[in-house]
Amino acid sequence: MPCPYGLWQILAISLLLTGILNGLARETPEHLSTTHPVISEPVNQQVSEIANLVTVRILSDSVSGSGVIIQRQGQTYTVLTNNHVVADNKDKTYQVLTADGRTHIAKWLRSTQFGKVDLALVQFTTSETYRVAEIGNSNKLSVGDAVYAAGFPNWHWINSNSIEKTRNWGLKAFKLTTGKVGMLPDQSLESGYQLGYTNDIAEGMSGGPVLDISGKLVGINGKSKYPLGGIDVFKLADGSLPTQAVFRQMEALSWAIPIGTFQQLVSHRKA
Repeated sequence: MPCPYGLWQILAISLLLTGILNGLARETPEHLSTTHPVISEPVNQQVSEIANLVTVRILSDSVSGSGVIIQRQGQTYTVLTNNHVVADNKDKTYQVLTADGRTHIAKWLRSTQFGKVDLALVQFTTSETYRVAEIGNSNKLSVGDAVYAAGFPNWHWINSNSIEKTRNWGLKAFKLTTGKVGMLPDQSLESGYQLGYTNDIAEGMSGGPVLDISGKLVGINGKSKYPLGGIDVFKLADGSLPTQAVFRQMEALSWAIPIGTFQQLVSHRKA
């Protein structure tokens, strides 16, 4: 599908991606101290702090999801999220909720650089200062490594028979879960998912960060356990389906897109 933007906009996105690529390995300054919402279960305190600061909530007229701040250029912040978080919004306007409780008008940087991979970039501008996630090395992950998944679930279970929407909860909806890497298949799923982990994630946590033991960004949440679509949800990038035995392992895990996949796409675009 042709890019709907003019040449200057394509060049602007290319320059942005170049800046992201050049800054991926840099350490970022500490954020100002904030009051953090309660986390669902005990985790490494350093990771807890980082997760609270770099994770944002993305709100639109029809969809709520999560994202992670990956770059600052002047007063402009770039957020990495899932394509499915932003693509279904009818009027294409977004708000980003940051760790200090402020909301910011944001725009989706629509482009074709991600292809079928379920990733997207959103930008907002502010004079406030926010923490930027430090990029980890997803290629060094091994099965059994501890990981932490963050985001803003759309629903809260009051009891076994009743749930409540969290759209108006603000930061109180934040959730951070612990787990371990469960699978690292040689071939990704058709939408770029290649990091399986035991953490529970819920609707609304899509686009949020997966962090390693040091709090570095190693993946982007996107698929929760036991999806309704069954084995077809786990179609591989070459169009084939996993065996029944592998499928049973896959469906018991949540799935993320490794940050290394994003880095490869950005690098390819730059080239």
